[in-house]
Order: sequence, then structure tokens, then C-alpha cells
Amino acid sequence: LLSQNWPECLSGVVAPFRVMSAFHRIVMMAAHRIQADIALIDVGPNLGAINRAALIAADQVVLPLAPDLFSLQGLRNLGPTLRSWRKDWKKRLGEFPAGEDLDVPEGNMLPLGYVVMQHGVRESRPVKAYQRWLNRIPSVYRTAVLDESIDQRDVPAVDADPHRLALLRNYRSLMPLAMDAHKPMFFLKASDGAIGAHAAAVKACYDDFLDLGTQISLKSGFEMN
Repeated sequence: LLSQNWPECLSGVVAPFRVMSAFHRIVMMAAHRIQADIALIDVGPNLGAINRAALIAADQVVLPLAPDLFSLQGLRNLGPTLRSWRKDWKKRLGEFPAGEDLDVPEGNMLPLGYVVMQHGVRESRPVKAYQRWLNRIPSVYRTAVLDESIDQRDVPAVDADPHRLALLRNYRSLMPLAMDAHKPMFFLKASDGAIGAHAAAVKACYDDFLDLGTQISLKSGFEMN
């Protein structure tokens, strides 16, 4: 249904827009109901019709990456696709029939930055197997996602990259505890089994996600309370 109605939005009738804006209107309805200021839309790693409809409802996009070849190739595919979707949706908005009272998204989908997840850590540093992939992320992000022409000599390391929102460690030992307790990893307590080394991991996890939330808040212009 979503793939069929995408081209139909160019026909100048409202019905296809009702379909394509469904995710946007659901998000806005839920936000109004609970007085939410911000909504997070989690989408799978593909560029299909469902994700397209979900992402045109997004003002900004945060890209989760792993330090591997597949994520770099994903960036090379995602960047041009986001630009194409943004351009195509603006074109469709130009065909939206005047006088119709339907809330449709702007489809900005502006890249906010990237998060690198699940990298191996040894003495607080990524292991060598992942470091070479980490080193490539800043330049690929700029060329593929931001569509910038760059001089490789001017590209910062990932640790100093302003587009890097966070480097999240792999808290694999906390995941089973969090699933059993039905709560986020960074809210685990001793009663949930987070004792000893697990307790220290919970504290580190909390700090990592607090920093991530702060970075997203600063870059998006949304003030955290």
C-alpha cells in the first residue's frame, strides 16, 4: 500500500497523502495524548517503503553504526537515498491539493549525527580489529550523508568528529539482566542482579547514554530537563 501510494501523491488528490502521512499523524496523536515534546522513531536497517514513510515523519535522523564494512556500505547507500526521498517528498508536497485539512509531514530528515555501537574495548580503547573501520567513518559520513567534498587531510578522527554523537560500548553482560528486569540497562539495580562488575557497568552505561542524550539535545535544539 505504501509503495503504491508514493507515486500517486503526484496525482494532486488527497487520498495518497493520507496513506503516506499515517506514521506522522500517529506520532503527533500519541505526542498530544501524553504531552510529549519529542518522539523517537526506531526503524530497521533497510530502505523499503515502510522506512521511507516512517522517515518522512522525522525532522532529524540519528544514524547508528557498527565499526565494520557493512555499516560503511550502508552509509554510502543511505546518504543518497535520504536526499532523494527528501527531494521527492518536497515535490509531492507541491502537488498537495489546496484547501485540504490534512496534517502532512515536512519530510526534513536532516542528519543529526551518528552513534558508533558495539565496538570491542580493551583498556578503554577500541581493539585494533575495529579501529581501521572507525577511522573511515568520519570521511564516509561527510561524503555519503552530508554530500560534502572533502580533503582527507582535514577530516578529524572519530573521537574528535563533531558529527559523532557517542561511542557506545557493548554492554552484552547487562542485556540479559535488562530483559529479565524489563527495564533499561542503565536503570538496573542490585536487586536485578547488577552487583560487582555489573554494577560498575551499569554506571558506565548510564554515563554513556546520558552523554548521548545531551549531544542529541544540543544538536537538535531541544532542551533537556
